[in-house]
Amino acid sequence: MSETSPPSVAQRPDYALAITMGDPAGVGPEIICRAVAAMSPEERRTVVLVGDPAIYRRAAGLVGAALDFVPLGQARADDERVAVAEVRAAEGEAIADGRIGAAAGDLAFRCVERAVALVQAGRARVIVTAPLNKAALHAAGHHYDGHTGMLAALTGAPSSFMLLASERLSTLHVSTHVSLREAIERVTPERIAATVKAGHAHLVELGTPRPRIAVAGLNPHCGEGGIFGDEDDRIIAPAVRALCDEGFEVSGPIPADTVFYRACRGEFDLVVAQYHDQGHIPVKLIAFDTTVNVSLGLPVMRTSVDHGTAFDIAWQGRADATNMGAAIAYARRLASPRTAV
Repeated sequence: MSETSPPSVAQRPDYALAITMGDPAGVGPEIICRAVAAMSPEERRTVVLVGDPAIYRRAAGLVGAALDFVPLGQARADDERVAVAEVRAAEGEAIADGRIGAAAGDLAFRCVERAVALVQAGRARVIVTAPLNKAALHAAGHHYDGHTGMLAALTGAPSSFMLLASERLSTLHVSTHVSLREAIERVTPERIAATVKAGHAHLVELGTPRPRIAVAGLNPHCGEGGIFGDEDDRIIAPAVRALCDEGFEVSGPIPADTVFYRACRGEFDLVVAQYHDQGHIPVKLIAFDTTVNVSLGLPVMRTSVDHGTAFDIAWQGRADATNMGAAIAYARRLASPRTAV
């Protein structure tokens, strides 16, 4: 059955979550099977896995997960088997455990592509992604900087934003996977305003009616009056003032060496970081196992683990599914009826 065909009465009408397997040479299939095995039968009926059923069966056997799988078009409303939207590995191309490879990169890409099609067809509401390897992705000819950029291209979105969400601290980034030199060039009033507004809209959807947002400075001590750089005074401060004039509860620029501490103490609901490491380091320091990566600004909703493919322990039955469980839990919040795409 195609994604656009109406389901029969016996089939499940749709799924809250579409979970992609990530790079099949990494830990993705293992952590997905562990997380799905920990679900109740009712919860399992709300998810569809995307990927190669043979790989999922192998992973389930490896981690001792008692899971049965069924093709998406054959899953019934009362089925206890796990539905799989099949995306098979290319015939004749080997995928080596724990190794970078074009075949694995291509399969990871096609899984995300299929998940987007499921959401756009109304068969699933939120995408949850397991980790992929960017080198493998590029080796397969898919030149994206990661999931967020890939999803923006697949959905035609003009821009996107990476949110790292944890219980104590959440950060949204003005830029992510670019060089530090390019990150500085991307600090513009327009991009800062768009980032703040994306974060504000997301938190409102999750039930915070008036989010308190802090904008981190770019330079040490926010430039110290221009001694260490003028971007904070020349670009960031005017952008924050303009947002305040529009009615947003925004503060900044605030020196990066204090703003995350203040947010952890409850002063802010969200910190806008100016570049990748400025936002990633504090969140991973306090919530390494439970931080969830969320894509904002897209016409589809997506959460992800915040770790890589872990090739060094892949297919050894050692991978921990705690972070995948957190990504799934966050996705369920987004998939609730109150939350619209």
